[in-house]
Amino acid sequence: MSTVAASYPQGDAPHPGESAPQAAHQALTYGSDEAFLAAMVPYCRGGVEAGDTVLAVTTRTNMDLLLEELGDAARHVEFVDADDWCRTPGPTLSAYRRYVDQHTSRGRARRVRVISEPVWHGRDVLEAAERTRYESALDAAFADRRARIVCLYDTRTLAEAVVADVRRTHPAPPTGASALAGLRSTAPGTGRGLRQRPLEPVPADGEEAVMRFGHDLSAVRAFVTETAITLGMPDDRTRRLVFAVNELATNALQHGGEGKGRVTVRRCGARLVCDVTSPRNTAGLDWYAGYLPPDPGQRRGHGLWAVRQLCDAMEVGANSRETTVRLHLTLP
Repeated sequence: MSTVAASYPQGDAPHPGESAPQAAHQALTYGSDEAFLAAMVPYCRGGVEAGDTVLAVTTRTNMDLLLEELGDAARHVEFVDADDWCRTPGPTLSAYRRYVDQHTSRGRARRVRVISEPVWHGRDVLEAAERTRYESALDAAFADRRARIVCLYDTRTLAEAVVADVRRTHPAPPTGASALAGLRSTAPGTGRGLRQRPLEPVPADGEEAVMRFGHDLSAVRAFVTETAITLGMPDDRTRRLVFAVNELATNALQHGGEGKGRVTVRRCGARLVCDVTSPRNTAGLDWYAGYLPPDPGQRRGHGLWAVRQLCDAMEVGANSRETTVRLHLTLP
């Protein structure tokens, strides 16, 4: 596959009048070390030669493979163990954006090239679904950034359901559009294959605690604090949950249309799960709510992004009558 480096991969060639390429988000599904190297070695070398910052967040095995094949060029690639970087989706996405902004500000690099290998081992159904939503949110998150991200998926170790989701969220490029075999790309902001739906019921360990609220949010904070501590949540994570619920309840009162809502808290296995429900379809909420950090100059709109940073997972569901935001925090 020596022809891999012979031409620009999709998204690499500068457009007329541009000093650097446009952003791109793609996926590489590979089933062998040879396939991984055939795509990623020219991707890294091309970035180094073009003056890009290159960040490889992948497995120890893949790092060793790249270090051997890249030779001297490996000195210009930053390697990070995926287990150290890829934790919960919200903070992971924020970390990538900070990295890109730091390395492209004031002309330090024309662009950042990222290899991102999501951590799937040990993930349950909820975490896998959240990771899929994160993958789709990447399109919008980097549409205005000078970055290119290739997400890696090793078909030797991943479940077929995960690979199928890759095909939904990364539609294949047109024939001949990419010089990197196996790459799939997606247009910014499509969120392809994902729609907002009602949330599924979750099995609770014991009774659910339910509170209907109006404009007195101090009562909501007290209710969540007492319930979380009773269910075994330590003080520091209880404070995070109370802050998150307060933001969501405030949003429900401002946008729900009826000045009221409902909080439901229960223990579900190793997690505490909290729903904040408001009548009607709350304005501005969709499945990707809170993934994208607001502009620092905005006076409002920071709450949902902060909530996603505080919780292990956040889901949004809606039907014709109400909207529910579900928070998940792992118990010790």
